[in-house]
Amino acid sequence: MRTIGITIIVVVVVFGGFMAISLLNSGSKNITSGNGVDSVSIVDGKQIIKIRAKGGYQPRGSLAKAGLPTIIEFDSRGTFDCSSFIRIPSMNISRSLSSSEITYVDLGTPSVVKLQGSCGMGMYPFEINFE
Repeated sequence: MRTIGITIIVVVVVFGGFMAISLLNSGSKNITSGNGVDSVSIVDGKQIIKIRAKGGYQPRGSLAKAGLPTIIEFDSRGTFDCSSFIRIPSMNISRSLSSSEITYVDLGTPSVVKLQGSCGMGMYPFEINFE
């Protein structure tokens, strides 16, 4: 019985630690996962920004070229958390992402310098900087 109690305490402490780290990271406004340059490509004159949506967004920050038609390709396959819904307030975009296939969001030719988005709950931010 004592071993079960100790096991439960260890699990609670470890889980609490992971939750604390997750909350600290999600509150950060800095781009912590690199500049996301390798997630951006240009195909047939359109800029494609690839973002993985599962437990947040990877990369959290992307660097894109200004003045090009732009599409965000959200890979949310297997996602059932709040990152399966995106909000981009400056463009009035609120959208559910598919849990079984890639979802494409056409941004047109953005006139903003920094595009900020998040999950539906605002816990997981992402941003795209246009230069």
